Amino acid sequence: MKRLSRRSFLTASAALAAEPALSQTPSGKKKAAPKDTRSEPRPPPRPITSAGNDVVIIGAGAAGIAAARRLAATRLRVIVVEAADQIGGRCITDTTTFGLPFDRGAHWIHMPEINPVARLATQTGLDIYPAPTGQRVRVGRRFARDSEMEQYLAGVVRTQTAITDTARGRVDVACGTVVPKDLGDWRSAIEFFLGPFGCSKDLADISALDFSRSAERDIDAFCRQGFGTLLARLGANIPVQLSLPVTRVTYSGRQNLEVETSSGRIEARTAVITVSTNALTSGQIKFTPDLPGRYLSAADQLKLGSYDHIALEIPNNPFGLRPDELMIEKAAGPRTAALLGNTTGSTLCLVEVGGRFGRELSAKGEPEMVAFAIDWLTNLYGSDIKNAIRRRHATRWNAEPYVRGAFSAAAPGNQPSRKMLMEPVANRIWFAGEAVHETLWGTVGGAWESGERAADGVMRALGVRRG
Repeated sequence: MKRLSRRSFLTASAALAAEPALSQTPSGKKKAAPKDTRSEPRPPPRPITSAGNDVVIIGAGAAGIAAARRLAATRLRVIVVEAADQIGGRCITDTTTFGLPFDRGAHWIHMPEINPVARLATQTGLDIYPAPTGQRVRVGRRFARDSEMEQYLAGVVRTQTAITDTARGRVDVACGTVVPKDLGDWRSAIEFFLGPFGCSKDLADISALDFSRSAERDIDAFCRQGFGTLLARLGANIPVQLSLPVTRVTYSGRQNLEVETSSGRIEARTAVITVSTNALTSGQIKFTPDLPGRYLSAADQLKLGSYDHIALEIPNNPFGLRPDELMIEKAAGPRTAALLGNTTGSTLCLVEVGGRFGRELSAKGEPEMVAFAIDWLTNLYGSDIKNAIRRRHATRWNAEPYVRGAFSAAAPGNQPSRKMLMEPVANRIWFAGEAVHETLWGTVGGAWESGERAADGVMRALGVRRG
């Protein structure tokens, strides 16, 4: 979730008078050639053995990669299986659609100074550079004046404070119920920024306690070659069985647990399950015996929201934005979006849709999504925009069969569900992922830390120390 702290409010206010550097390349460095992360050489997966495994990791997203790397320092026999045809989960970079890096899922590297994934980036040789500070706001067909930006930014901070103050009294209500009533015609823009854009859900569907406990994410960075490329590099030395969906996990009795896949069975002493909460509650993976109801209930209260990129190739920067600059509009209702312009200094622009409106739009299919994006930009910049657009593409994460959404935000009254998913099942099964983190939910860094924590739990249970 992207937060606006008082510190960043002051930074953004000070930047209002700054002249946009329209032709600047973010770090001044020469761009690396695009690379399809799926074609990077990988170690061959170990043959699936029916017995003798200590740990089976289900899912090779950030949490699964982190857990596997952690366990690699031990003598434990680990096997990693992934349902998709590539690693990365919700953090993958596509270099084929536009011929340049396009992050289909996670794109923002939050708080890079303390982000565990960003700290490891120095091992990859990839280019991590800071995101521009602040954002722009469009009011009709012009940019907001300084006084209007002050009103908007102050309203964002006041709304965050109202939510946090409510949660401080340990009253967990919907964020939408405590939004200040005097925001006037800035209300829709503020609700979009903090809700669908920041949390993938409308404020009415988000726990105030969950919102308030999330760590500040007001300093960001990007990876020039793509966030998914970075994650793929960090998992490059991990043997993974791809295109191998799991259908059942049996953990009854004192025997090894048994994992059924489309290509046979795997026996192991323990399991780390990193699938999304929506995949967990979908019934795609059956459990014998059934999981205790509290785990499925917790996952259900941490349902994934909706967040998609509508990517448009638009040369010559008709929006007047700096590379990677964020723009929202002074909206009149929930039918709105955000624009991330000129990503990594390229001609690729991302129209970001989320929340209830984003979910409804995504369900209508890619053509409808692209049509909305073009109409939205036309209303803000004029009809010439239509003729400037070249290639276009939209993600639809709700329709991805092994994910089924964007990222988690706890339903009102259900923030404790995150802690529930941190508890192992029978000291044999651990859950991990962005949803299994109390302060960094919704982030790749949170998923990574969760995977490491699950690996540590496995090592304790098996009486093994890190090498």
